[in-house]
Amino acid sequence: MFFPMVCEACNNVLADNELVICTKCRHDLPVTNFHLENSETVKKVVYGRVKLEQATALLYFSKKGVVQQLLHNLKYRGHKDISGFLGKWLGAELKTIEAYKQVDVVVPVPLYKVKLRQRGYNQVEQFGKAIAEALSVDYNDSVLIKTKSTKTKVFEGRLTRWSDEGAVFAISDYSTLKGKHILLVDDIITTGATVEACATELLKIDNIKLSLATMAIAN
Repeated sequence: MFFPMVCEACNNVLADNELVICTKCRHDLPVTNFHLENSETVKKVVYGRVKLEQATALLYFSKKGVVQQLLHNLKYRGHKDISGFLGKWLGAELKTIEAYKQVDVVVPVPLYKVKLRQRGYNQVEQFGKAIAEALSVDYNDSVLIKTKSTKTKVFEGRLTRWSDEGAVFAISDYSTLKGKHILLVDDIITTGATVEACATELLKIDNIKLSLATMAIAN
């Protein structure tokens, strides 16, 4: 009564049957439909650098847009429900697509341990867990680890971003995911440098396949 739940996109009070995002905002969100249309858009971001079996992003991200508002609330205001909401949404769609039914395990892009302790959560965790549940596969957040902190630089050039992100990830166990089809999940793909850095390490595991799913892609 005194602290009503509000929409994470528009801040209007949610109706009794609404969760996280109001019905109007959900209908207005810039959905990509990449996975439904078999689009190569996300793959092209890392073309020539990373081989991806499948790749999708749920929403388009633009500066000062509603998706930026959602991700800001998720990452910096502790609104973790956004992560699970987007994961359930995307997971419900991916489980109907044959190519994503081949996934064996969902792996999140990790946070550095200091950042994780400061924030208290990985903003991708609930997103990844919801997708894993929808696909009826394992969720593994222990194999891929981040070895040092980096600053978020969403709109910097590809080469600069790569120099900052390169070689900051490592594999803790090369046997657990051997021979698996891994679905890497992250909040946003911009230059593809983070994906490339993660993929460089994951592809050191024997006989794996790698796919990608993100909450958003920079428009």
